[in-house]
Amino acid sequence: MREIKYERLGEAIYEEQLDNGLTVFVVPKFDFRQTYASFTTKYGSIDSEFVLPSKGERIRVPDGIAHFLEHKMFEEEHGDVFMDFAKLGAQANAFTTFDTTTYLFSSTNHELENLGILVDFVQRPYFTDANVEKEKGIIGQEIKMYEDNPNWRVYFGLLKALYGKFPVAIDIAGTVESIAKITKEDLYDCYNTFYHPSNMVLFVIGPVDPATVMSFVQENQAKKSYQGQPPVARFLPQLPAHPDQRKVEAHLSLSQPRILFGFKETLITPDADIRHRHEAAMEIWMDGILGKGSDLYYSLIDEGLTDMGFGSDYELTSWYGHSMIGGNSDKPMELAERVKSALFEAARIGMPEVDFVRTKKKAIGRFMALLDSPQGIANVYTSQKLRGIDLFTYLSVLEETTLDDVNRAIKMHVKDDQFAMSVVWPLSDAGAAEVGEGIAEKGQDGTN
Repeated sequence: MREIKYERLGEAIYEEQLDNGLTVFVVPKFDFRQTYASFTTKYGSIDSEFVLPSKGERIRVPDGIAHFLEHKMFEEEHGDVFMDFAKLGAQANAFTTFDTTTYLFSSTNHELENLGILVDFVQRPYFTDANVEKEKGIIGQEIKMYEDNPNWRVYFGLLKALYGKFPVAIDIAGTVESIAKITKEDLYDCYNTFYHPSNMVLFVIGPVDPATVMSFVQENQAKKSYQGQPPVARFLPQLPAHPDQRKVEAHLSLSQPRILFGFKETLITPDADIRHRHEAAMEIWMDGILGKGSDLYYSLIDEGLTDMGFGSDYELTSWYGHSMIGGNSDKPMELAERVKSALFEAARIGMPEVDFVRTKKKAIGRFMALLDSPQGIANVYTSQKLRGIDLFTYLSVLEETTLDDVNRAIKMHVKDDQFAMSVVWPLSDAGAAEVGEGIAEKGQDGTN
């Protein structure tokens, strides 16, 4: 077991890779009452084409299968795993993203017993023809529910505009048609490929003794037999150089239009250190220019272009990256034009130093606040680690970020040929989508 200390943060993390390839992290936090554990596989919705290790064959599986598999893992021959956790006073859950699937629990007692349940059920799949067919109806209803959700529709509308047929634009749950094709055999193929311990990370944080936790996990894993397996061979289509569409629209039963717009990232690199530093620069300028403390934010509200729900987000991986900006607006096209113009101006003249200093301090404050959340640490540390990034080094990265880094990031990201938008209109505004059409055609390049 290796101890890694982060002196400035007052944190320590204990790490060990077991003989079967499973990597285990333990963070002792004796000032916490709650223990939080997550068991994560590097497998998400974009992993639909890969080499099956048992046969060496390249296969393609239906969209939505990673999420479907997550649902099915909680059903065992003896019944529902949620009940096993509940008997010990723990709360359990799971979630699937584009590139990971995570199973988790939180509890204030019986930590080792709950940890045993977590590890055992994830490593004990139980799929039958009958329970797979039953689940199709359940997930089908979930998909239809999300199709009527304005936030979900506007979000995936922007991903569709940015990426076209690239897997990130496909709903994590798939479609009713795609999940109808899933078989028990498909689930076992995916499970045996991606749920091997060497492709997984176990993370435990709370008032726990690292040596005790490690010993418990070692003993648990020693009872199970796993053959060695090479890294998973995955296949993704070529990332498009530019957005697939300038604008995607939908109409739903809602009272006010909703809009998201943003830019497709051009800095796509396998170098995790470059990504980490770029993310820091992006966080600073996006909060400084678009965040709740910015002049633009209050101007947009004063002008009646949006409300206090207006916000922005940014994501970057070695496969894709993008910004998302927007919210509710009675004048969505005007909102997009106003923000877009402000961003091009920021790219032209740079971010004021006073705003940079203020926003950088805010970013450091947010990071320090994250360290008070066991769930936040576990989820962010795990997802970042699987992308090659160490969360606990982010303080140093932020502190080392300069105004030049931030201005460079703005110029690199804010490009008209990488811009796209998604609008969800009220059903009564079916004709309003044509208003302001010119924004999809006009614009400036912030690099000029």
